[in-house]
Amino acid sequence: MTNNRPLVVISDEALLDEVLRLAAAVGCETERAPDLESARPRWADAPLVLLDDTAARRAPDLQHRPGVLLVCKSTPEPETWQLAFGLGVQRVVALPDAESTLLSALADALEGTRARHGPVLAVIGARGGAGASVFAAAVGIAAARTGRDALLVDCDQLGGGLDLLLGMEQEGGLRWPGLRTGSGRLPTSGLRAALPGRDHGDGRLAVVSCAREGEGPTADAVTAIVDTGRRAGDVVVCDLPRHVGAVGRAVLRKSDLVAVVVPAEVRASLSAAGVLGRIGGPATRSGVVVRGPAGETLPPDQVADTVGIPLLTSMASERGLQRAIDRGEFLPRAKGPLAVAASMVLTELSAETAGAGAAR
Repeated sequence: MTNNRPLVVISDEALLDEVLRLAAAVGCETERAPDLESARPRWADAPLVLLDDTAARRAPDLQHRPGVLLVCKSTPEPETWQLAFGLGVQRVVALPDAESTLLSALADALEGTRARHGPVLAVIGARGGAGASVFAAAVGIAAARTGRDALLVDCDQLGGGLDLLLGMEQEGGLRWPGLRTGSGRLPTSGLRAALPGRDHGDGRLAVVSCAREGEGPTADAVTAIVDTGRRAGDVVVCDLPRHVGAVGRAVLRKSDLVAVVVPAEVRASLSAAGVLGRIGGPATRSGVVVRGPAGETLPPDQVADTVGIPLLTSMASERGLQRAIDRGEFLPRAKGPLAVAASMVLTELSAETAGAGAAR
């Protein structure tokens, strides 16, 4: 609809071309007006107004409103700031230095009231083979089964690819080597369409997977992907490597809850304590997911005490799971131990984000 389009009032052709290029990069259609007098009917209800100093200089008497940006090609002159103040401009954006600011504003205008705040879960294993990737995938599927869209983000370049775990390796769609997130902002609809995914119940699980060849995610790229999922209201589940680097730290900063998957073993429990230390004490809440049995098992509460964080849930081994994964048929049984544990963590994640929202 026309009234959902940002209003562009820019007479400088070179500047206009640059603004339209950035709008196209996030899939945002715009509406143009030659001057602010002509734009008066749209002034109040446009989700975003972009104007240049020429339009500002010739502005009629207009009521101040939020969401007005004055765009210029270089460092603003003192006169530009005076014009901006007089019009009640929210921000002066100098291109190309502030390109990311304009991209963010355009993406927000595109999504408008559709933008929501989805929860983010980080999953990390206490040791190799702890089952963190399997559990992360199970949480994503559990979210989709409840009717929500979910985004599963593979942050472990050496993990073989979550698409392989889910039996999606032959499906089309972009993997990390093919994703370009240099703008720092992605339209949600475009991202969903570009990724492999499957429906589970009334929801859909989309996957950002590493590939068998090529580069994995960077910290900036994973931040852009997580932010895109959050704005869409998706449940975002990130599978982290145990050796947390810049990518892992970027995810942890965005996470509402961190689930540490720990086999019910003494060595795994001690290893989990070390992993938690490397995480560096994230401000977000962390909890243990205990997986057993494996050899001489420990009670789940004892594992949590050893690790030093609360117990989120525990689960028994699921019969036939590894065989199903090897055949490309991974799908947790609806009432099996894996699906039940995933649902419990999903409930805890929802409670965590609801509490954070109330605090805000």
